[in-house]
Parts: sequence; C-alpha cells; structure tokens
Amino acid sequence: MTGPELLVVLCAVVVGAVLKSVTGMGLPIIGIPIISLVVGVEDAVVVIALPNLVLNAALMFRERSHLTETRDLPMLAGAGILGAVIGAFVLLRAPEEPIIAALVAVVAIYVVLFFAAPSLTIDPTTSRRWAPAAGATAGFLQGSIGISGPVVATWIHAYRLPRGAHIASVTSLFLITGVTQFVILLGSGEMSGRWVAALISVIPALATVPFGASLRDRLSSRGFDLAIVATLSVSVGVLAIRTFA
Repeated sequence: MTGPELLVVLCAVVVGAVLKSVTGMGLPIIGIPIISLVVGVEDAVVVIALPNLVLNAALMFRERSHLTETRDLPMLAGAGILGAVIGAFVLLRAPEEPIIAALVAVVAIYVVLFFAAPSLTIDPTTSRRWAPAAGATAGFLQGSIGISGPVVATWIHAYRLPRGAHIASVTSLFLITGVTQFVILLGSGEMSGRWVAALISVIPALATVPFGASLRDRLSSRGFDLAIVATLSVSVGVLAIRTFA
C-alpha cells in the first residue's frame, strides 16, 4: 500500500471511528466505501477488520456496566457467529449487489417507521422469537461484506434501550462477529500484505474513543436517537451509491 493510499485509510478510520464512538456504529460503514475507492473492496474489508475489532472491544469495555440492561445478547451472538462463518466464505464467491439491495430496503423501511410511529418498539417476547434470525443476518453481512452495522443497530435501536445499554449491545455483537471474521481472514491468508495498514489504523481508532464518548454524553435522548437514525440513513445511502451508482 502506497503512502497516499495509507493516508486515505487513516482519514477514513478517524471519521468512521468518531461516529462509532458516538452511536456504536460507523467505522466499517464509512471506512470501507472510502477505502475501496483507492484499494478495492476486498482490501478495504480486510484492512478495516482489525481496527474495528479493537474499537468494539474498547467501547464494550467502557460500557460494560450496562450489560445487565441489555436483551437477547446470547441468542443474537450465537446466531451471529454462525452467520459470520457462512458470510466469510461467501465473500469471494457471490455478488454483493442483491445483499446490499435487501439491506437498503430493510433500513429504509425502519427509518420511515421511526418517524411515522415514534413509539414503535419490539417487545421482549417478539425480540426473543426473532433474535436468532436478526443475529444470523448481521453475522452473514459482517462476514460477507464487512458491514453488519445497519442490521444490528436497527434491531437493537427498536428495543429502545438506555444509551449505555445500546452501545454495550451493539459493540458486543460487533465484537463477537468481528472476532469470527478476523479468525477466518487469518486462517485463509487474507491478512497477508495488509498487516501494516491494519495495525497502524488501530492507533487513530482508539484515540477517538474519549472524544466520541464525550460527544455522546452531550446529546439528549432524542438527539441520540436521531444520531443513530441519521447514521443508518447515511450508511445505506453510501452503500447504495458505492454499489449501484
């Protein structure tokens, strides 16, 4: 990777990591499309995997006291691991366009419902029934295209948890699926030749955590919800443009 390409990678990581530190998601969503402009999609997915993994671990640890307020994490995590394994093998074997199209449609529907029915929530009974499907879908997307944020954040946001529990939930799930993805990338040799960019990217990613957490604490409950919905909207917009434009 050349110097200018590495600079693009680091800038993309900083922007995505700040957004992730505020809302719990954003690094792969912002980083992968930007990085793929200079090095290709597969390289972008692999390079982002390590800093995203480390950042999820840092954010989850920071909000660990809120884990008792979360819901359905074991079911979501177990299904997410299985989905990530399947998705990682799909990475080199299937076109991503149908996957992206379905993802954009699901998130668009949720954003419309959020504003049309602000009190909409998923009750515990319904969430337990559908958690395995949501977790498997998120894991599949993480393994195949390196981005599971829209599904995870949409599903968890519909629980309407306190913000600390929301961050703890999404980063825990991202961490589990991310570890699975990273192990598979290591085993398949995909990290070869990409270690320098991945390791250097960890530094600015971790540096954003205190700044992003400070911004999050300044948001009202409504502001936090709007930040998540805005991130979801931007994420699927970027994905759609990158894939279909």
